[in-house]
Amino acid sequence: MITPENLHERVALALHQEPSDQIFDPRRLVNSARSDFDLDDDPHHLNGVSLDVPVRQAAVLFPIIVHPRPTVLLTQRSNDLPSHAGQVAFPGGKVEPHDETPLATALRETDEEIGLKADFIEPLGYLDNYRTGTNFNVVPVVGRVAPGFELVIDEREVDCTFEVPLDFFLNADNHQLHRREFKGRMRTYYAMPFDDFYIWGATAGMIRNLYERLLKA
Repeated sequence: MITPENLHERVALALHQEPSDQIFDPRRLVNSARSDFDLDDDPHHLNGVSLDVPVRQAAVLFPIIVHPRPTVLLTQRSNDLPSHAGQVAFPGGKVEPHDETPLATALRETDEEIGLKADFIEPLGYLDNYRTGTNFNVVPVVGRVAPGFELVIDEREVDCTFEVPLDFFLNADNHQLHRREFKGRMRTYYAMPFDDFYIWGATAGMIRNLYERLLKA
């Protein structure tokens, strides 16, 4: 069990200490990065991946709040956004030219979207890069978040925030496999429904990545 006392040691040991330089490419027989296509029946012959369009770079914060029972902070995205509207997501977004590192992007976007200040966040490391079906290469930054913060939500981007116990995500019984049609083909993806929130796709895939890395650490 992960507790506030051992969270830093257990989670940090499971992570990359620098952002990975691996990007999912379906032409490779082995990929050390993750993607929306990991669970496809034939992940190396994909109709849904455009190899001619430049991959857009992004970063998110995977915030673990050190309550007596640690929780993960998530957002419900606004329905008015041009991409991933209405979905559950980690705070984060596109890398801007002035961002020196993926960590800088994740911290800036977290502040802009939900008002969580960097003073409360201790970066622990990085998960594997994650390529989305919308052609983003996402760098997930895992951070230890001290309680006592006050959130200020940008309602143009975020409808609400909520917390999920970390141990819920670290229980494989809560990792479901769902299927739906996307761009004319059936896709399989992780889903982790919690209360009234449907956590799926890239967000669930990154959570699964943390789970798997913790098992190996």
